[in-house]
Amino acid sequence: MNKKFDTVAGIAFLLIGILFFVESQKISDSAYGSSVGPKIFPMGLGIILTALSIRLLYETFKIKTEDTVKEKLQYKKFFIIFGSAILYAFLLEKIGYIVSTFLFLLIAFQTLERGKIIYSIIISTVFSVGVYYMFSELLGGSLPGFPLF
Repeated sequence: MNKKFDTVAGIAFLLIGILFFVESQKISDSAYGSSVGPKIFPMGLGIILTALSIRLLYETFKIKTEDTVKEKLQYKKFFIIFGSAILYAFLLEKIGYIVSTFLFLLIAFQTLERGKIIYSIIISTVFSVGVYYMFSELLGGSLPGFPLF
């Protein structure tokens, strides 16, 4: 745990959470008279983010400062995941949500922890197909489907 980083991150996330909450209040209520309108989700996210950042700040100030060993930053892993995220955004429309999400997750999992390829494939597949099904079928949303080569 890096006290300085956690303090800065806690303050940044606290401000973002408050911003989410305040800006969600500007969204109009549902026209259908439903108690669950379009502002409920962003308002909930703002409340959760604010609460978690307050908890992070509390935990940060609670620990005593100790002599910590400086950890080596893992730039290679960061750039691999960052590059694959950019590639993911670029290929999303071209190869579809399921394929691009599967590939991105597989690359990210293998970058973070080498080996366990079977687990990475299973988790990537279940997540990609599961989110696609829930969003497209259950919620009626629209995501890019399979590619039409």
